[in-house]
Amino acid sequence: MEAGKVYFVGAGPGAEDLLTLRGAALLEEADVVVYAGSLVNAALLKRCKPEAEIHDSARLDLNEVLDILIPAAKAGKRVVRLHTGDPSVYGAHREQMDALKAAAVPFEVCPGVSSFFGAAASLGAEYTLPGVSQTVILTRAAGRTPVPEKERLSALAAHGASLVLFLSAGRAAEAVEELLRGGYYTTETPAAIVYKATWPDERILRTTLGELAKDAEAAGITKTALLLIGDFLGAEYENSKLYDPSFTTEFREGKQA
Repeated sequence: MEAGKVYFVGAGPGAEDLLTLRGAALLEEADVVVYAGSLVNAALLKRCKPEAEIHDSARLDLNEVLDILIPAAKAGKRVVRLHTGDPSVYGAHREQMDALKAAAVPFEVCPGVSSFFGAAASLGAEYTLPGVSQTVILTRAAGRTPVPEKERLSALAAHGASLVLFLSAGRAAEAVEELLRGGYYTTETPAAIVYKATWPDERILRTTLGELAKDAEAAGITKTALLLIGDFLGAEYENSKLYDPSFTTEFREGKQA
C-alpha cells in the first residue's frame, strides 16, 4: 500500500468474510479510513490499526469527504475510502475520483463483491439460465435521483431479462406498476426481496411480481434491500451445453449417445 494515495475499497455486501483479501490488507494498513457508515458493516473496522483515524461519511457531503481524503493523502498518509459492495455499482465514486485527479492525488480502486451477487447466493439462484435469460439488468426505480427516459422500468422490462432493482424497496408499488407495463412480466412472474444480503440479520421473501409490493410493506422493508424479478427464479430451465456429454469443446470430445 502506497503512502499519499487513496484506495477505494469495495467492502462487499455485508458479511465480514466477503471482503476481498486485497481489501482486507488495505484496510489493515490504512492510516485514515472514511467508510459509508449507513451501509458498510462496522465490524470490518476491527481490521483497522488502533491508531487509524476513522470517519463515518453517513452525515458528510461530498466536499466534506474530500476535505478528509485530499489533505490526508497530500500529508503522505495511506487512505482508504470504504464503499459498500463494489464501488462501481451505485457507489458514487466517479465524482470522488475526478476530484482527486483535479487535486493531483493518486488513487486506486479495489473491487468488491456486490450485493446482487450476495443475494443470488442466498437465494441459490443463477441469473443466466439457458433457455430462460442470458442477460442481467441492474437498475433502480426513479426517485429523487431520476433515471434517463430510455431506462424507464417499463422499457427495460420489455426485455424479460433477469432484473435486479437497487435502492427501490421504498418504491416497490410504483416499480411493480411500471414493470407490468413493459409487456413481458406478469403478476405471476417470480420475484424475491432480499433484505441486507449476507448480513447476520438477512431476510428473504420469495414472492411474485404481483405480490411483491404488498409483501415488502407487510414485512416493513423500505430500504437496504434488493428486489429481484424474472423467470430465473422459477423452476424451468435448460441444462448448460458446456457440460452436455455430447457437446465437443476445446478440451473434451463429445460422446454420441
